[in-house]
Amino acid sequence: MTRFDEPSTLPYELPDYATLRPEDLEPAILAGMAAHRAEIDAVVADPSAPTVANTLEAIERSGRALHRALTVFYNQLSADATPFLEDLDERLAPQLAAHQDAILMDRALVARLSALEGTDLEADQAWLLRRRLVDARRAGVALSDDDQATLRDLNGRLTTLESQFGRKLLAGANAASVLVTSEDELDGLADDAREGARAAAEARGQDGWLLEMQLPTHQNVVAALSDRDVRERVQSASEARGADGSEHDTREVLLEIVRLRAERARLLGYAHHAAYVAEDGTAKTPEAVAAMLARLAPPAVANAKAEAADLTAALQADHPGEELRASDWSFYAERVRKERYALDDAALRPYLELEKVLHDGVFKAANLLFGLRFEERPDLRGYHPDVRVWEVFDGEAGLGLFLGDFYTRESKRGGAWMNNLVDQNHLLGQQPVVVNNLNIVKPPAGRPTLLVWDEVITLFHEFGHALHGLLSDVRYPSQSGTEVPRDFVEYPSQVNEMWAWEPEILESYAVHHETGEPMPRTWVDTMLASRQLGEGFATTEYLAAALLDQAWHRLAPEQVPTSVDDVVPFEEAALAAAGVDFAPVPPRYRTTYYNHIFGSGYSAAYYSYIFSEVLDADTVRWYEEHGGLTRENGEAFRRTLLARGGSQDPLQSFRELRGRDSDITALLERRGLSA
Repeated sequence: MTRFDEPSTLPYELPDYATLRPEDLEPAILAGMAAHRAEIDAVVADPSAPTVANTLEAIERSGRALHRALTVFYNQLSADATPFLEDLDERLAPQLAAHQDAILMDRALVARLSALEGTDLEADQAWLLRRRLVDARRAGVALSDDDQATLRDLNGRLTTLESQFGRKLLAGANAASVLVTSEDELDGLADDAREGARAAAEARGQDGWLLEMQLPTHQNVVAALSDRDVRERVQSASEARGADGSEHDTREVLLEIVRLRAERARLLGYAHHAAYVAEDGTAKTPEAVAAMLARLAPPAVANAKAEAADLTAALQADHPGEELRASDWSFYAERVRKERYALDDAALRPYLELEKVLHDGVFKAANLLFGLRFEERPDLRGYHPDVRVWEVFDGEAGLGLFLGDFYTRESKRGGAWMNNLVDQNHLLGQQPVVVNNLNIVKPPAGRPTLLVWDEVITLFHEFGHALHGLLSDVRYPSQSGTEVPRDFVEYPSQVNEMWAWEPEILESYAVHHETGEPMPRTWVDTMLASRQLGEGFATTEYLAAALLDQAWHRLAPEQVPTSVDDVVPFEEAALAAAGVDFAPVPPRYRTTYYNHIFGSGYSAAYYSYIFSEVLDADTVRWYEEHGGLTRENGEAFRRTLLARGGSQDPLQSFRELRGRDSDITALLERRGLSA
């Protein structure tokens, strides 16, 4: 039995997964809430005058047992869900929302915090105090008792609905997987990918080859399949998720989520949910978000249409007179890339084996930049048999743990993400434990895991989040690592993608998995030369999703559609109004399977990726100006940005690194939008 009332005794306080039983979680969470409430009550009841120690830091120390239990629970729920855990999530969600509201809306607690304003605080303490008071205001501490009661009801219902959306989406994605019963229909698919599809079908007791769904609209497998009808089956299945009238239909749930978020924003004094979210980010206003997206959309769509013309010509060589479909895009993009650059994903995959990319790519870059080294710890157990654990060393000193969970499975939600299991902080003397999750198709036992280029970039990206957690050097747990505004959190992870392309790193990991031969130099040069190929598609599909997110969350309560039949028409109208309704390039996520905004933490904030990329592209230019992949540059980035976490205004951290505010020019040039 795993206990949560005390820290784990394992190295770095890694949760003791060997003794964890799912039935331990509910009593631990309930006990944790009770203990947390008692700790907060003790802060409020303290008869002495408020100080940093008895108020600000006492709040930081409180709720540790609850935090430990919830960290394990939510990590398990996203990476290895079971019906038991999903039921528990729905049952506990409103109780947890009420618990959080009770603390954030505690006027006596906020009064003690307010008494610290104007006192002699260190910089990180002043920022922490400011954030605590802002969070309380945004949580409704100033509302009347009646309005607070209404707000609590809204929050409780929303957490339940968001859990329901995630549950329906996972089940719907599994149900949408495409079963192919004739191997001839898999023409073009690499042998190891076929074997993975065969194994996936067998795991579900089906005869054939199962093409499982990834979270986005675009499915990587269609780039290889030469059978146009099969490609269309996969594309149609992907885009129909959540809107098929089945038990997995998400439309009723998401409409209620949108309406309740709009009602909550109005109650708190905001025009809509998008305004509420933007205020707490670096963007500050939805108008700033809209201006950024509007600037990028026209040239992105123009680029996509130019790319479509090339792909249509390739398509018509096979199917005269046919129009380009979304299901054709990546297949013919690969053909055009091969014809133009003599290179395609099928040729690259044997040179992109997971272990080499991880050790001689991701880990090597972290060593050269920051002096980190990684030793695998098979003696430490993760939360699933696929999870691997590495101890991370900073020189000779132990820094923390990194857990890698790379393979897809039926119980794992789609996409890729990073979680903290333990937050670095000096107050409690804790070192970081971080997790990266990907959704790579697992090959049969004994076969190598070969990646497509997008998966390589994802591996580097998620490890950028991991570095943000691992290299955190802050006093307070609530300021650790990735505890920064949503539209800043993607910035360090996007910067880390640059090292996938760095010649010294690329030449190290891009090695044939059988022969050991390096990827031909001409291929490397070709990859570097072709980086902007497909940027029209990539930028347009992303912007369409970001604009769709904004459209849903700029609605007043009375503007939210009331019928599930209105969801798709609303989406179509929103995309047309934004000028991104280009049929061959659908949004990266359509409304009905948009987990980022309805089941995760990115509501009205999917714009964050492009906002962060402005900082990212400018930082890549900074690295280039200062000599690139050097330890000196890595230490500067670590010291001024990664180590700071959320202990100060994150844009101030950027200014300290760059010496000025950000400039969008580098982003426009990177994405081929500067013209």
